[in-house]
Amino acid sequence: MSASLRSRGNVFAALALERAAERRDDVEWISARRGDGRARYVVVDPDGRGLARADRGGLRFLGESERSAHWPDAAIAFLGATDEASYFVAAASQAGGAESASALQGRWMDLRAAGLSLPAFDAGLFAYARALLFWQTRVRFCGACGHATTLVSAGHKALCTNPACGLEHFPRTDPAIIVIVGWRDACLLGRQPGWPDGRWSTLAGFVEPGESLEDAVRREVFEEAGVRVDESDYHSSQPWPFPASLMLGFSARASDPAINVGAELAEARWFEVDDIVRGLADRSLVLPPPLSVSNRLIEHWLRETGGLELSALMNDEPWIKPKGP
Repeated sequence: MSASLRSRGNVFAALALERAAERRDDVEWISARRGDGRARYVVVDPDGRGLARADRGGLRFLGESERSAHWPDAAIAFLGATDEASYFVAAASQAGGAESASALQGRWMDLRAAGLSLPAFDAGLFAYARALLFWQTRVRFCGACGHATTLVSAGHKALCTNPACGLEHFPRTDPAIIVIVGWRDACLLGRQPGWPDGRWSTLAGFVEPGESLEDAVRREVFEEAGVRVDESDYHSSQPWPFPASLMLGFSARASDPAINVGAELAEARWFEVDDIVRGLADRSLVLPPPLSVSNRLIEHWLRETGGLELSALMNDEPWIKPKGP
């Protein structure tokens, strides 16, 4: 399977949308799209929650008349278009909006819940909208001169209002690698301080300036677990707007199995296939949910190494540690 197909299977990554970036500065075109009856608005409140249908079957998209009736003062940004509709995000100015949600037969939903329950297009669109609005809240003032900025390009560029500066600011994404490391028939997983007992995950970290992705894999694995990695291969990517990251998944091979845990982890260890099978069966092992590309990396390793499907081994909600005996 190609990396592009693997990426499409990741949550938030299956967004079949034409972003029409070349049209963002065309004010007349954007205005016409909002007024032609095919405009659909994603509403996001200041807490980052999106308006979903009450039955959780998808986002509760609003038409222009509904948007203007319930959120007339919302800041609007263009997201993109399909053959059927043009999509915008409306930034609600106040949290809550319970009355409007009820009147529209909707409910507020956070992005993690949306990623696990909404259709792939809706979840991806919500992630895109939330990430764009988060960036907008962080670029209200110019980082170079401190003057206020104004949003242009349909919400995708912030322009410094100081004539002596005029710096253009564009949405940013923070790249991070996430990797499953193999050694013979075992994979390396780690536990962060404060995690519940039994919870393990793949290793991850942000890419530093001037660093290749492969170098970031080698550095992060050594910093966190003291394990030397000699080779790595790209697996897939996943938008991760919590708040503004892009997860770049890798499979890697260790040159030496020796572990020397660093300051970022509480523990790291090698898991063989049987360890994972037994741990999932008795719920002593808690793996990342399908929301995260970490789950897909473990799934890939388990399939390649043991010929087993992770979905057949995981319980209904295996990432939640059961309470009580």
